Amino acid sequence: MSEILARRGLMLVLSSPSGAGKTTLSRRLLADDTGVELSVSVTTRKPRPGEIDGKDYHFIDRATFDVMVERRELLEWAEVFGNCYGTPRSAVEKTLAGGRDVLFDVDWQGTQQLREAARVDLVSVFILPPSVEELERRLRSRAQDSDDVIHGRMSKAADEMSHYVEYDYVIINHEIDRAFGELRAILGAERLKRDRQVGLGDFVRTLRANV
Repeated sequence: MSEILARRGLMLVLSSPSGAGKTTLSRRLLADDTGVELSVSVTTRKPRPGEIDGKDYHFIDRATFDVMVERRELLEWAEVFGNCYGTPRSAVEKTLAGGRDVLFDVDWQGTQQLREAARVDLVSVFILPPSVEELERRLRSRAQDSDDVIHGRMSKAADEMSHYVEYDYVIINHEIDRAFGELRAILGAERLKRDRQVGLGDFVRTLRANV
């Protein structure tokens, strides 16, 4: 019987302009693969109706957040509209050491911070729409935003898409099943990287000794 080696988990980052399919792909991956879990951020904002502390976010006060920043307990953090958000280092490290992967839904700025903090563990994927027209169609099909909001998202998308060169992989989301298959292929290949397979050296030495 062949031996199944333990492995160190990886940090899988998905980024995209709004409407390109990042959220759909994230949800599908989490539902499909029990070896992946979503990173739960800390935030200083108040919980919204239906949000659960510890599941959607860890809700903390600003003083606690500032202490975490000072002690470098966050892999990445940002302040958005007066509220702070960040990724706790200890929880991610524990998950990776246990051989599970952590999924991050962050923008290019958050990805840069994660790369600086943990480059060896990071796998970054940027999701692009097949066309500007399709991106706008997808935004409008959600029927969630006003015309002004959609125009704002489209304007922001141009800047966001310029950062694709900073990512390890790029998926053009023509069709969601195809894009999901490509994402699974990336994850599968990255899990097999030599450096992530703990004990591989001992395993090969045992093989050679028994030839």
